[in-house]
Amino acid sequence: MTDSANPGSLAGIRVLEFGDQKGEYCGLALAGLGAEVIRIEPPAGAASRRMGPFVDDVPGPDRSLHFWAHNRGKKSVVLDLDDPADVARFAELAGDADVVLDAGDIDHLEERGLGSDALRSRYPKLIYARITPFGDTGPWRHWKASDLVHLALGGPVMNCGYDPDPAGRYDLPPIAPQLGHTYAIGGEQMAFTIVAALMRRATTGEGQYLSCALHEAVAKNTEGDLMSWACLRTPFNRQTCRHSAPAVSVHRSVFASKDGRYTLASTRNAKLLKPFIEEHGIGAHDVSDGSDEKEQDSRVLPGMEGGAARNMDAVEHTVRRYLHEDVPWRQAQEAGLMWVPVRKPHENAYDEHWLQRGTYAEVEHPELGRSLRYPVSKWVSTGTGWAAGRRAPRLDEDREPVLTTRPRTRIREVPRPGPDQLSVHGRPFPLQGVRILDFTWMLASAGATRFLASLGAEVIKVEWHKNLDPRRGGAPVGGREARERAVAPVPSRWPADLGGPVGAQYNNKNPGKRGISLNVKHPEGLALAKRLVAQSTVVSEGFSPGVMESWGLGYDVLRDIRPDIIYAKQSGMGTKGIYGRFRTIGPIAQAFAGTSEMSGLPDPFPPAGWGYSYLDWFGAYSFALAILSALYHHQQTGQGQAIDASQCEVGLFMTAVPTLDFQVNGREWQRAGNRSPYGTAAPEGIYRCAGTDRWIAITCETEDEWVALAKEAGHPEWLEQPEFATLEARGRHRAELDKLIGAWTSELDAFALMEQLQTAGVPAGTAQTAEDRVEHDPQLAALDWLTELDATDFGRWPVAAPSVKLSDTPQYAGGPVDAGAPTYGEHNHDVYGRLLGLSADEVDELAADGII
Repeated sequence: MTDSANPGSLAGIRVLEFGDQKGEYCGLALAGLGAEVIRIEPPAGAASRRMGPFVDDVPGPDRSLHFWAHNRGKKSVVLDLDDPADVARFAELAGDADVVLDAGDIDHLEERGLGSDALRSRYPKLIYARITPFGDTGPWRHWKASDLVHLALGGPVMNCGYDPDPAGRYDLPPIAPQLGHTYAIGGEQMAFTIVAALMRRATTGEGQYLSCALHEAVAKNTEGDLMSWACLRTPFNRQTCRHSAPAVSVHRSVFASKDGRYTLASTRNAKLLKPFIEEHGIGAHDVSDGSDEKEQDSRVLPGMEGGAARNMDAVEHTVRRYLHEDVPWRQAQEAGLMWVPVRKPHENAYDEHWLQRGTYAEVEHPELGRSLRYPVSKWVSTGTGWAAGRRAPRLDEDREPVLTTRPRTRIREVPRPGPDQLSVHGRPFPLQGVRILDFTWMLASAGATRFLASLGAEVIKVEWHKNLDPRRGGAPVGGREARERAVAPVPSRWPADLGGPVGAQYNNKNPGKRGISLNVKHPEGLALAKRLVAQSTVVSEGFSPGVMESWGLGYDVLRDIRPDIIYAKQSGMGTKGIYGRFRTIGPIAQAFAGTSEMSGLPDPFPPAGWGYSYLDWFGAYSFALAILSALYHHQQTGQGQAIDASQCEVGLFMTAVPTLDFQVNGREWQRAGNRSPYGTAAPEGIYRCAGTDRWIAITCETEDEWVALAKEAGHPEWLEQPEFATLEARGRHRAELDKLIGAWTSELDAFALMEQLQTAGVPAGTAQTAEDRVEHDPQLAALDWLTELDATDFGRWPVAAPSVKLSDTPQYAGGPVDAGAPTYGEHNHDVYGRLLGLSADEVDELAADGII
């Protein structure tokens, strides 16, 4: 939480938010960082005020728990933009704002003279940020979507779900994650890009136009499948509550206790597992080191190697003897094993670890006569704080103070750091003069500095050969030419291990960076590191708590070297709190955060979870926001700070609605498959189509969409059936309705049906694979969603382009170096020579002595 001594980094910034659910998460993040966010609503109120759940299950514009969760800390002003007087008021408010966040219907503001061109011509300092379903251009520009449709079209859906049957057939549909992840994915990326645009404006006095297509943002959010297809032509298969992979493995990941709750547990690392099972299990078990394993798991992570599939039996025998609350997961973590409970989404709100970190705060609700607990903070900082803010505004609550407030004192402008550095676009990068000494690794932390490199920061990736960032993901034997000729998966040039040259996955996580090798455990290496710190704006890292301190590079040391340094670390659970030493990877963090439990079919099915490390990407977005917000604060005040971020903590923001529902209505989350348990859309689901494992997502939220669907299906009689006559009636008869829809779609081509329904105005989207997105998606191609880059010893390959377009300072995935990910120590001579003045011979001597 923030106070006068520790304000939010965006204190003094004013944001005008307009539109629907697409922009709410972004606005919430900006408000949490201290910005004044004014929500402009139509006379009937924002559509999300009509989204459940509601207080006591009684609908009302000021009773929506969804609206409460996503609009905490904001203000509400009603303007009727069909009234010329209110159009003028909107323009006046925009003139006194720093940012307009437009998440309305496509062209809605443009048609009223309030679009980007019109407002920016009047107010050159304005940053106009627009979030759309499919972008400003392209053949799908006017298509309709829902969260479900986006997750299907963008690829997450085909990575998530349950194992196939023994014959390899998927007898259940893929499962979309819950709730509203589309808008969080786009919102986080828009938020940190807005901060970068604010930094640029502070040095030039000029605003610009930002645009984020949700389809593009979601399509890059999957983890392994995209680059494996692009570089190896390898498709992925979904698996129950574990990573999708080229082959469905025998390794389970979730184990039921005697009361039917689940624990996610690693069965690897036999050296640690055997003594733990002997102490906490039911006696000695034959725990294998994996040497006798016939079928290797396709995904082995650091700390998880060295075990066999049969070790699952020892874990299962242990977990099922306990009640869920008694499973010794804490003892397992203390023993070095990655075990966590698969938590229900509300349970973290009562965990002492998060309470110590200030992740949750009590927000007063005077109308209820009580306070409610919300997730309000994503990281702990010594310099700036998170603003919990007041409860979400009542409709038009802030009209008088907002419309009568005099113009504000503008944020001060600062000198340019030097001549602009231009990207390959011939335009300046938004970040100028920022240097990051980057000790991050793996996606959750390394992915963050990837985004900062795209924005123009000089990112120097520091590695040592005994602890390399995993290069797994490979490259095809025969290179790009072999991949282009291939009609089947291409073998990898090297195994998917922890070493080797650049691989496809590593390349997508680290483009645009320089790479150096450095042994900080050597006294001379530590001295070199300190000299580099003195010339850096940020030191970032992604190790377990205490590692940097053990090397002599803790924040106190860094601050002595450079008092205004920004030290940003991200770990699994965060340093502060009682779980600081506990280990996570994406699936562990997701299970603990409550997001795994939220996705799947109802009991008795287990959670389907996420089919990739969603919180790796989400953690990367949030860590980028943490660093950029600190950079903006540094630009405005000259002050540095230390940031303690947590991958797991970020996921808690996705549990705000069920956490409120538990507190207000006493209701625990219940999985509902591919529809929201709070939603009213009917039909809504993922339906089988013709072909092998082909599916389509359909959402009908309005009567017009339902009528259009029935007519396109050739079944106008559906409209006459009393059980389908109203939205409420269709909601009560979902099972019958889904059978009718599924029988119709099962004989049809998914892509042709999608085009047919979208033409009729029905939100629909094929559940696309990586192949579909890379090879056939015309909208992604129109948005230039991939960027071709050269990487040393790897070749020229595509990587995901940044998802937010900037009009005046465009991002570029190749960063200032115009290249893909660096090889180990690739830029030693450049960095040590340019920054520290070392000669080539001196650099070579350091390498020969094992110092670099």
